[in-house]
Amino acid sequence: MIIERSLLPNFLTNTFLVGTPGGEGFFVDAGGPMEPLFEKAEEHGITPTHVLLTHHHYDHVAELGMVLERYPGIEVLAHPEERDGVEGVTGDIGFGDVVTVAGLEVTALGSPGHTKGMLNFLVEGTVFTGDTLFRNSVGGVRAPGSTTYADLRRSVMEVLMALPPETVVWPGHTEPTTIGEEWETNRFVRVWRGLDPEGTGQCTALGEPATLVLLGDDYDGGHKAWVRWPDGRDDIVPGSKVETA
Repeated sequence: MIIERSLLPNFLTNTFLVGTPGGEGFFVDAGGPMEPLFEKAEEHGITPTHVLLTHHHYDHVAELGMVLERYPGIEVLAHPEERDGVEGVTGDIGFGDVVTVAGLEVTALGSPGHTKGMLNFLVEGTVFTGDTLFRNSVGGVRAPGSTTYADLRRSVMEVLMALPPETVVWPGHTEPTTIGEEWETNRFVRVWRGLDPEGTGQCTALGEPATLVLLGDDYDGGHKAWVRWPDGRDDIVPGSKVETA
């Protein structure tokens, strides 16, 4: 199995080509730019048969039309909760479904939080985590279609962190990592494990008073903030939306 990646400028979004040289392959997401991946498919003699979508956000599907034009009849699979936001989806794939694509067994891990129908794809010791888990960070729960902090935490800790530590993680943005590395160094995971304490400082988040539990890293070099509202609810918001005294 080979994996080729294309990075979308500005958004820093990853799109992947996965396959076997001389055989079939599939794309994970279609944010683009797609042309470099089309070229890699030709270089390796790979015929793409599917697009597997982690979720519906624009930066992950922006060039899906280009894929459909280049490969007429290609199957595009997404969770039913994500289909309304994407034109060109041809079929559904649900939480826990196992499909054989391009001769590879792919397990669709249900990972709600960043969106309701977020899927992470596990194949041959590698997991494509969309916007659930990043190197040194986690997804937020303030984007369109998001659910709750509790869902995001459960998806990270009970779904992804349950995978073998050597599992390679290809996130939806920027650089790869491993489950073992995130288990040890990801600041959100460390607090959730009880290794590091929660913060208690006060802040203003999205214009409202809150407790700043953790100001962690984000994939773009900025920050992601875990805050707690006065009613006890937890939230994960962009660090740029948080002000401290």
